[in-house]
Amino acid sequence: MWGKNTKLDETESADKKFQKELVSGVAALVLLTILERAAEPMYGYQIAKVIDGQTEDSPVFKQGALYPVLRSLEASGLLRSRVEPSTSGPPRRYYQITELGRSTLARWKDMWNQMRTFVDTVMEGEVNGQER
Repeated sequence: MWGKNTKLDETESADKKFQKELVSGVAALVLLTILERAAEPMYGYQIAKVIDGQTEDSPVFKQGALYPVLRSLEASGLLRSRVEPSTSGPPRRYYQITELGRSTLARWKDMWNQMRTFVDTVMEGEVNGQER
């Protein structure tokens, strides 16, 4: 019995690790896309709600994991932010995509599309023109 639980734990651990790697790999792309489409600057909780609204199951991104990515994007010049007081709590930091962010996002979208096509092709069994 102990061996079966260990295998289950290992499987769950591997799944969590894979999910974490996927999220970290696409978080910047998703955040830049949301902010590019936004009519006005957004604060973290608003962004998290947009992301949550895109999934029917449990949230793919944990809200707390978004903030380090937002800070990193800002440090890279892809976003700018400003802090404004809030009537319903602590001050809010509003994020907006920069021109550098827009040009970077355009390149990243191309890279994403190439990678998605490649992964889909491999998973569908067409490697080097050969079926599985």
